[in-house]
Amino acid sequence: MTKDVEVAEQGEYSAKDYHDPPPAPLIDSEELIQWSFYRALIAEFIATLLFLYITVLTVIGYKSQSDTANGPDAACGGVGILGIAWAFGGMIFVLVYCTAGISGGHINPAVTFGLFLARKVSLVRAVLYMIAQCLGAICGVGLVKAFQKSHYNRYGGGANELAAGYNKGVGLGAEIIGTFVLVYTVFSATDPKRNARDSHVPVLAPLPIGFAVFMVHLATIPITGTGINPARSFGAAVIYNKDKAWDDQWIFWVGPFVGAAIAAFYHQFVLRAAAIKALGSFRSNA
Repeated sequence: MTKDVEVAEQGEYSAKDYHDPPPAPLIDSEELIQWSFYRALIAEFIATLLFLYITVLTVIGYKSQSDTANGPDAACGGVGILGIAWAFGGMIFVLVYCTAGISGGHINPAVTFGLFLARKVSLVRAVLYMIAQCLGAICGVGLVKAFQKSHYNRYGGGANELAAGYNKGVGLGAEIIGTFVLVYTVFSATDPKRNARDSHVPVLAPLPIGFAVFMVHLATIPITGTGINPARSFGAAVIYNKDKAWDDQWIFWVGPFVGAAIAAFYHQFVLRAAAIKALGSFRSNA
């Protein structure tokens, strides 16, 4: 009897605490007159600026320290690929934690695109978020170049380029799968149903998201330098402005957007069974 009461109480608790937010409107013009919307845009701009500043500076610093021109032992110097991956993952953890309550902590057009497809944000918000993110990325890399111009030009400017020995199909596949891992983690870590069901398990959403970025960088830095974020790749290409960076630029937009779309479809229509629920609702109304 006690067990039945506990089960009933748990069911009531879950029903009370779990609220699946309604789909965001496709075009929400009312957002344009709200200060909270512009505050979110500023947060995305600053977060992406800081993200690019710290991470690109880390990449250039590693290349500078490991340059064999500095001596035969220099190749073993610097933070290495592991340190670069930690810089990217750690900054995402910090910045998502700081901005999640203001803008949602996207800091990535691919994440914004995936959330838009899942009807978590409106088209207006998605487009302006992407613009803010790209502008922030350009400014962040611009600061790196302003402070360390000689090192910046000498060591590649932190720009994403397809590594020698890999064809464009491999690079595109790496970006698709890497972004799928990231956006799938974002959906899972922020799922309101999961948070209600597993409320006894304290999970800090930015932590798994940061770890996803870290793990993807470990796997794909040798292939593409790891994009999985069109703003990161675009900002570095704009400031570095070399042919190779622009020739490969499409990989770092198509790949992340395709990966984000697959992750949104998988989470919403397979794991959350949105298609089955919609079909069941249609049949019951009929």
